[in-house]
Amino acid sequence: MLRWRRCRASDGVDLGVFPEWFPKNVMLLVVPKEIVAGERRVALVPESVKKLVKAGIAVAVEAGAGAQSLFADEAYVEAGAKIEQDAALLFQQADIILKIQPPIRRPDLQKHEASMMKAGVILVTTLRPQANLDAVRELVQAKVTAFSTDCIPRITRAQSMDTLSSQATVAGYRAVILAADELGKFFPMLMTAAGTVLSAKVLVIGAGVAGLQAIATARRLGATVEAFDTRPVVKEQVESLGARFVSLDVPHEAAQDAGGYAKQMSDDFYRREMELIGKHTAAADVVITTALIGGVKAPKLILEEMVRAMKPGSVIVDLAAEAGGNCSLTEPGRTVIKHGVRICGPPNPASDMPYHASILYSRNVTAFTLAFWMDNSFRLDLDDEILKGAVVTHDGLVRHGPTQQALAAATATV
Repeated sequence: MLRWRRCRASDGVDLGVFPEWFPKNVMLLVVPKEIVAGERRVALVPESVKKLVKAGIAVAVEAGAGAQSLFADEAYVEAGAKIEQDAALLFQQADIILKIQPPIRRPDLQKHEASMMKAGVILVTTLRPQANLDAVRELVQAKVTAFSTDCIPRITRAQSMDTLSSQATVAGYRAVILAADELGKFFPMLMTAAGTVLSAKVLVIGAGVAGLQAIATARRLGATVEAFDTRPVVKEQVESLGARFVSLDVPHEAAQDAGGYAKQMSDDFYRREMELIGKHTAAADVVITTALIGGVKAPKLILEEMVRAMKPGSVIVDLAAEAGGNCSLTEPGRTVIKHGVRICGPPNPASDMPYHASILYSRNVTAFTLAFWMDNSFRLDLDDEILKGAVVTHDGLVRHGPTQQALAAATATV
C-alpha cells in the first residue's frame, strides 16, 4: 500500500500529493477523463502507469477516466497512480497532460480545458490541429506546449510512438466487423447439404495501415478481397495478405510523398480512377474506404451514381467519415440506406474497441514521454526531429507550419 505525502517546490509552491518515495521536485503527469461524446478510450492504462512510475514520474488520473475502457480506478492505484476527483485541480497542477481528444470546453466545469492548464505545461494528444483551430487558439493563449501525436514524423525512431498507425489498426479491424454485421450474407464460402454458398466480395479502398488490417480481417472471415490504392509500392503487401491488388499504372514517386502518404493527383488520373473504382464497387458486396490525403482530407471516390450501380443489400463502411467521407452519400455518425445500399459513417471506430485501442495508444504516448525523460524531467529539445515535427504550440506561438497556414487562411476568410 502506497503512502502519500504533500510535496513543495524550493520556492514553496504546493506541487500536490505524491508517493512518499518521490523526490520533492517531482513532475506530475495527469490523465483526465475524455468527455467528447462517444469517446470511450483513455490515454493511459495501468500497465503504462507502472513504467512511468518506475522512471520517476508521478501519475494522477481523474476518477473514472478508464471506466469505459474497462480499467477500474483500483487498477490505477495498484499500478502506482493517484486517483483525483477534482478535474480542475488536475489540470492546474499538471506538468504533463496525456489526452486522446483535443481540449474542449467542459460543461461540468464551465471552463475550457486549455484555460485551466498552467503556462508551460506539456500536452500530448491527437490534436489534428488543422481541423481544430479553435483548440489551437486556446492553447496559444494559455501558453501550453502542445504536441500532436498525429504530427509525429514517420521515422524509424518514432515507430513506437505512432498513434495514427495503432488506432488505424483498430479502425480497420472494426470496419470489417461492422460490415459483416450489416451485410445480410455470409463472408466465407460454405459447402452445405443445401448447396454451395459463395463467399462475399470485399473491396478495400486505400491500403494504408487501416486498409491492410481490413484486408487481413476480411480474409480471416473467408471473404474474397480486392484492394485499390494509388501507390504501386503497396502491391506486395496487399497480395501477401491474400487479396488481389487493383490500381492504375502510375509512377511510384508521383503516388506518395516522403512520409508514405498518398498524394493529390491530376484531374485525368482521378477520372480514370473513378472509372476503375466504379467497375469494382458494382461487383462488391462490401466496400471499405480508408483514403485520406495528407492525413486530413477525404477525397470523394464513390459518387451517387456508383452507389446506384451497386447490388441491393451491399454495404459501404466509410472510415474517412470524420474527414468528410470518401462516399458522397456518407453521413458521419450514422448508418443510412441509399439506393438499397447501407452506408456506415462511424465517426470514431477505434473508440468502439476501447480496451485494446487504449492499450495501444497508451503504449505510444508512454514511449513518447520516456524517450525524452532525463534527470527527472522532460527534455524539451525542439531541435530534436520528433519534437520539432510534433510540436504545434509553444510559448504562446504556433510552431507547426501547416497549422500556421490554416490559421492564416481562416483569418483571411472572416
